[in-house]
Amino acid sequence: MTITAHRTDVTGAPEASGETGVIEVRFSAIGTTAALVVTDPAAASAAEAMLRADLAELDRVCSRFRADSEIRELERTAGSPVTVSPLLAEIVDTALRAAQLTDGIVDPTVGTAMAALGYDRDFAALNVDGPPVVAVPAPGWWRISWDPRSREILLPHRISLDVGATAKALAADRAAARIAAKLRCGVLVNLGGDLAVAGPPPARGWRVLIGDDHTHPDPDGGHGVAIASGALATSGTARRQWRRGGDLMHHILDPRTGAPAAGGWRTVSVAAASCVDANTASTASIVLGAAAPGWLTARGLPARLVTDAGDVHTVAGWPATAPAPAGMGVL
Repeated sequence: MTITAHRTDVTGAPEASGETGVIEVRFSAIGTTAALVVTDPAAASAAEAMLRADLAELDRVCSRFRADSEIRELERTAGSPVTVSPLLAEIVDTALRAAQLTDGIVDPTVGTAMAALGYDRDFAALNVDGPPVVAVPAPGWWRISWDPRSREILLPHRISLDVGATAKALAADRAAARIAAKLRCGVLVNLGGDLAVAGPPPARGWRVLIGDDHTHPDPDGGHGVAIASGALATSGTARRQWRRGGDLMHHILDPRTGAPAAGGWRTVSVAAASCVDANTASTASIVLGAAAPGWLTARGLPARLVTDAGDVHTVAGWPATAPAPAGMGVL
């Protein structure tokens, strides 16, 4: 089992500033911004409806902020084996695969640690300041008993799951593939920095602007790349920040300590064959810190890493910094 690299399809962004026949739709969903781009304008409405339906089902199944979600019901039945729905089974399997591939650096039991730091509700409703907290290490993904063939899971008591990162990336992969197959057009799905493409790309490839914040382009124009297939994911610490006892918190935790990762990377972008693989690698890199470039290089994963001070490092064939053409979407 490996993370699959996607070397050949990430290039410096072309100089052209527009693509004829390409239409983009943006809307809020699952606590982030969903962006959908299709190469056939006539397919835009149907593609948007399909993506909205996928994200509504994702939210119903695995939101840790909905009392009626399937994953919350799973926690209420902790200690007993439960057969989960096909979608939650795929989500759990994906999260546990990410944990195995990263030796637990990406761990779905980090939900317990996240709640201890005060991130226990939708971020829009979170109190951005509060009293001191004590970090709690993640209980460990290996404590979960999981049989993918029967879709049966036994979750131990006092474990809260947070599968949000890998589930969002999986949703991007699934939606892009499903829309392209049904509507027979090129598709780009971007869910808050988790980006997957499927179907025939535009003539100059899918042009993407990389930045610290997917909701606001960088004032200096940012860094642009183009891909023809596969996926990109950007993980970072600049968004979803809050304070407890005067200490700055962010949403990427080191499962070994339960504290926000302090590896020195502000943003990491990775190209891979799937969005799940790209997201797994970008998240792991934030936690790995100084070891991340070597870890990514050993796996042949093109990546762009930005330090807390703004210095840029690229590995494994990620293209050199290039000015972004006008009108590019933000990853």
